[in-house]
Amino acid sequence: MKIAVLGYSGAGKSTLAGILAQHYDIPVLHLDTVAFKPGWQNRDKEERKEIVSNFMKNESWVIDGNYKILFRADRLERADKIIILSFNRFFCLKSVFKRYFMYKGKTRPDMADGCDEKIDLEFILWILYRGRTRKIRKDYKNICNQYKSKTLWLTNRKQVNDYINSLK
Repeated sequence: MKIAVLGYSGAGKSTLAGILAQHYDIPVLHLDTVAFKPGWQNRDKEERKEIVSNFMKNESWVIDGNYKILFRADRLERADKIIILSFNRFFCLKSVFKRYFMYKGKTRPDMADGCDEKIDLEFILWILYRGRTRKIRKDYKNICNQYKSKTLWLTNRKQVNDYINSLK
């Protein structure tokens, strides 16, 4: 089983990916752990690609994150299931604040070591506007159209919970 989890920041991609990895007993890769090194330093582009390329050699996997440069087209093509979390921007912002207070001063399990949880104006603007451009929304819709038979479009927490419960 190969699963790609995409969606807006704060929608719960990493949480869902972890649940799916545990359910299917398969490895999970959170692309944020690949993108960053300690202290929120960007990892070298070629090193990022090598990590993802090697991980995708596994027979089964769950990969969460949007990063196009990290073989997204290949991930989508190889995936048996694509899940897109298309949640309301205010829900995502609320989730990010909740996450911030839960992990304040610590590194959450689905983030690169040494990247303590943070929130700043740039990230808030990303959640509310910059990460939701017409181009990005169209891109998600194109994925749904291209991979209709294997894509699941979830727009709220109840749909995610119903999906998780359907696996049991």
